[in-house]
Amino acid sequence: MKNKIAILGSTGSIGKTLINILKKDKKNIEITLLTTNQNINELFKQVKIFNVKNVIIINQKKYLFFKKNLKDKKINVYNSFNSINKIFNNKIKNDYVMSSIAGLDGLFPTLEIIQYTKKIAIANKESIICGWSLIKKKLSQFNTKFIPVDSEHFSIYSLLGNKNKNINIEKVFITASGGPFLNLPLHSFKSITIKSALNHPNWKMGKKITIDSATMMNKVFEIIEAKKIFDLQYDDLKILIHSKSYVHALVKFKNGITKILIHDTNMRIPIFNSLYENAPKIIKSKNLDINLLNNLDFKNVNIKKFPVVKILRELPRNESLFETAIVSANDQLVKMFLNNKIKFTDISKILLKIVKSNEFIKYKVIIPKNITEIKELSNYVSLKINSLDI
Repeated sequence: MKNKIAILGSTGSIGKTLINILKKDKKNIEITLLTTNQNINELFKQVKIFNVKNVIIINQKKYLFFKKNLKDKKINVYNSFNSINKIFNNKIKNDYVMSSIAGLDGLFPTLEIIQYTKKIAIANKESIICGWSLIKKKLSQFNTKFIPVDSEHFSIYSLLGNKNKNINIEKVFITASGGPFLNLPLHSFKSITIKSALNHPNWKMGKKITIDSATMMNKVFEIIEAKKIFDLQYDDLKILIHSKSYVHALVKFKNGITKILIHDTNMRIPIFNSLYENAPKIIKSKNLDINLLNNLDFKNVNIKKFPVVKILRELPRNESLFETAIVSANDQLVKMFLNNKIKFTDISKILLKIVKSNEFIKYKVIIPKNITEIKELSNYVSLKINSLDI
């Protein structure tokens, strides 16, 4: 029996990395669904390689163009994630689903497909941060296994094994490279350019996540994710600067043992292991770097350089819509910076004002009941940020 696999967001960086892994195991794989927003050229290549029979293309023009020019009429082409319920049924489930659609757009299809898979790997921060309560409920309802794919969270997941998450953990440390401005003097932050902010020293990523890395907002998000995924408290979690990005997470247990996880600076390894787990499969990786191990050079975060980390002090302990407000505000501010409408330092300044604003504090006690609530608040916050006189 071939392993049935669906990829939400197959033409993005995570999706393409997974596709490249699967190419080496084609005889054991049946891809049941691929999706894209508009990259139909990449999608067509993937369809051809794996003989895929179901695709979803969200962009209306790209969908119509793809369908019109498709010679193989046996391929089912859809234009909405509502079609997931037409493609799959509960009798024959997928073995593995990768959810890697960027932004809050990934939440709906993630929730829709959980019931049709035995295991889902999620590489979408926004879905977990804003909709974890909804995801968790679905996972439980359909007995679907969840694996986080972010390198930090996959590392924590691997270090914990089957241990009881709450009782045995003393502290979890998530590492941060510090991005391009780790060693930049504080007085120079006011002059940061878009080009310099996009020049990450270790990782090749999309523009938005690269800016989040430069402000260190990505680590704020990762702490929120870790709290939710592993059912921890914020006091149980800490960010450590580790400029080499060699160690991805450390877990200190109450029995006195501390474990660290190391892997190459790429996403192939967490994706590969989320797919195969304990199966006897081999992936090529670099030799252990003794020089790096002898100079791990961990540091605490410089709050003056990376003030967004102070947001962690304002977060509620419970699931809430407040996280959606933060995610949406940050999304909009990053867009404004990339469009030269605000300075780099304005991102953190405005975010810190928002988390203390009475208008948004009320959302700390509101638990999201459905996607509609999350999307409505997200749209409201985006409009509110756009209307600010900056």
